[in-house]
Formats: sequence, structure tokens, C-alpha cells
Amino acid sequence: MEKILNTPCGMIKGIKENDSKVISYKGIRYATAKRFEYPTIVEKWDGIYDATNFGNCSYQPRAFYDEKEMVKKVFYYNEFRKDEQYTYSEDCLFLNIWTKDSEEKSDLLPVIIYIHGGGFTGGCGHEKHFKTPKWPLKDVIAVTINYRLGPLGFACIQDFKDDEGVVGNYGLYDQLTAIKWVKNNIESFGGNPNNITIMGQSAGAMSVQHLCLSSLTKGLFTKAVMSSGGGVSKLLATPKPEKRYKLWEKVKEISKVQTYEELKTIPVEQLFESFDKARKELKIMGMPASPVVDGKLITNNVELEYAINNISYMVGSNSEDIIPPIIFGMAHKWSSMQKNTCYCWMFDHQLPGDDNGAWHSSDLWYWFNTLENCWRPLTEDDYKLSDSMTTYLTNFAKSGNPNGEGLTTWEATNKKNKKVLHLNQNIKMKKVKKSKLWYNMFTNENVGE
Repeated sequence: MEKILNTPCGMIKGIKENDSKVISYKGIRYATAKRFEYPTIVEKWDGIYDATNFGNCSYQPRAFYDEKEMVKKVFYYNEFRKDEQYTYSEDCLFLNIWTKDSEEKSDLLPVIIYIHGGGFTGGCGHEKHFKTPKWPLKDVIAVTINYRLGPLGFACIQDFKDDEGVVGNYGLYDQLTAIKWVKNNIESFGGNPNNITIMGQSAGAMSVQHLCLSSLTKGLFTKAVMSSGGGVSKLLATPKPEKRYKLWEKVKEISKVQTYEELKTIPVEQLFESFDKARKELKIMGMPASPVVDGKLITNNVELEYAINNISYMVGSNSEDIIPPIIFGMAHKWSSMQKNTCYCWMFDHQLPGDDNGAWHSSDLWYWFNTLENCWRPLTEDDYKLSDSMTTYLTNFAKSGNPNGEGLTTWEATNKKNKKVLHLNQNIKMKKVKKSKLWYNMFTNENVGE
């Protein structure tokens, strides 16, 4: 069944998801951008926008090889992308909205905008675990977004400073523009523009943190959720742009072009190849395609005492996460530093189907309640846990408090209360045994992407 709405941008057509009470609007163009230029928000379109199919993903390394043949990639391919088809393009600034199908007039619903992870180099907003989230069935609108990745999203080239001297962070400005688009248009979809929560995992959580600390986002959202990547740590210290200039000089050299302007027109596959070769030749570790201190959106590094924006948080990690004691320590420290309420969790549910435990990203199946898309031999306990987690999450989106009838009480974590909510078959508040996390790090295979 099709559904047509009138929005500030124009008419838009969505479609009912199977037999559910959810209407999806997929592949909505929220902005346009040329290579190495900042996004321009979409304000109008002609005719009826067809939002019945997902939009393009950003070009990323997996666009240029067969992912299932890559040993280091096959785990996540089998988990989240097997048998799925994706289109890749530089024209990738699209978002997806899932809202409740109701003919009755009701109060405007809270909104969660989700920013995917992938190390700032991979991912999209419609992988298996994000498709058909159940949040609308709990009266919260779901939004997922695509943004530019890798050398397209995080090039840092001195010659391309804008009129304000800002350089880099194209992908972060994409995210900011997506939030602004939602703020401007979500009321047409039944959403409350004054009750928006932003959520992210891994690099998405790092993005959420940058957005929370930026003065540019004041008034755009009221709450934030950060999974396996949010918090305070020197590991996440954001470099100044100058630290990236040498890398891009090498990219230009390897690409055999005379000017940086020519990098705007070389084939995208050549750009990715040159970037990868430059990184290896200069022996750059870490994430060379990631945010920098641009002086506008990001003005400080992540080690700030408090967030600028007056918002509440949910933050946590997984027991078999990437470097689990460090990732959890970041989240726990963030919780104890906030002036506002912060709810901290540890997802330590051992997923059936293998012995990898609660690996990096595994919690997303449960937060989105999309277990029907998962290959694993899931049980009633898995569905029960997922329902509890989505209820906590949607309650938080509604009021800033995740608690509700039938749920284990989730106490805020702070300087006085070091306990966190353990999410497993027996949900309870207790302290995390950090020795167990260290043991997990050295004894479990670290699966991550």
C-alpha cells in the first residue's frame, strides 16, 4: 500500500512495510554535494518524490571488490549484508524514515536519527540490521542516514578551505545537514521536531559525540545515544588539519596530477587506490579518513569536561567489543562526568550461532529489534531481550528516562553510582568486572569492522 504525504519540500510517496503498521519512506535526498565540497540542504523538489526504494550508499572499499572473498570482511558480510544488493555513488546523501501507519490524529511522535558506524570508511543506513526497525510500533519514528565516507567524506586538503578557513569533515557536515533536514520536515511524517534523539554506534557514536559537543547543533536535538565508541579517551583525540596535509600531498603525487583541483575529477576508484597507497607508504596507522578540528563544527578535541549542549545520554558497549576494557572505560567515564542524566549499559548477551559472544555491533540487532533479518538460531530469550532494549530506548527518546512498567529499573550512572545496566537474559544493575573485560580481550577473537 502506498502512502503520499505533503512536506515542506513537496509531495512524497512511501510504502507500507509488509503486513506491519509501519510506513517507510526510503532514499529521501536530504542534500547535494560535489566532491570535496560542503553539502547544500534540499528544500524543494518537483512532482511526487518516489521514496519506495533505498538510495545510493557512499563509495567505500567494498564497492571495488567481492566482499565475501575477503577473509577479514567475511564475518560482517555474512552477518549484515549477505545476499543484499547495494548501489554505490558519490551521489549518496539520502535518508530513510519509518513511521507509524495511522489515520487517527495523534500527538507528534519522538524521533531517533541513527548514524551508522564503519570506521568512517564503510557502512550505510539500510543494512539488514537497520531495515524495518520496530521503533514506530512503540510510537517513535526511526531515521537512518547515508553520508560520505573515506577519502570522499574526510579529505583534508589545504587548498580547499572555504571562505571561513574551514577544511575537511565533509561527512560530519553531511550528518549535520541530515539532522537539519529532519528538523525542518519531520512534522509532516508525524514527528516532533522538538523531540529528536541522535544515536550512533562505533564511528557513528564518535560522530554523535562530536555533534553533541558542537555549538552548531544547539537546539537540533535533545538527547543522544552512543554505543561502542562514545566517551572520553586520548585514543579518540581529534587531530588538527595540518596533520593530514602530508597524506593528501602524497595522494596527489600517486594520482599523477599537478593540482588538487584535478583530484576532483579523477575516477573514484583511482582516488581510493591512491589514498590507500599513500596511507601505506607513509605508514599511517589508525583512521586517516576521520574528523579533524576544523575550527567550526569541531573546535576542541574530545577531552572536554562537559558537553556544551544541555542534553541527556545513554551510552554503553559490549562485553566482547573491540578492546572491551577501553571502550567500556570511555563510556563509563563519560557517564560520571555529565551534569545531566546519563544511563550507562553493558551488553553482555552471548549471541547464539557461534562463540564470539557479544561482539562489536552485535547489540544493533537488539536495539533495532530486527531479529527476523538475522541468520542466527535465535530463541524466545533473544526476542524478549530485544523487546526490552527497544522499550528502554524508545522510552528514553520520549522523555529522557528509559524506565517504564515491566522493566528492570535503570539507574543513572554518575560519580556516586558506578553501576550500569547489564543487558542479557537476566537484566540487572551491577558493576562491571573490568578484569573480565581484559580477559575477554586477550582470549576472544576480536571481530570488528
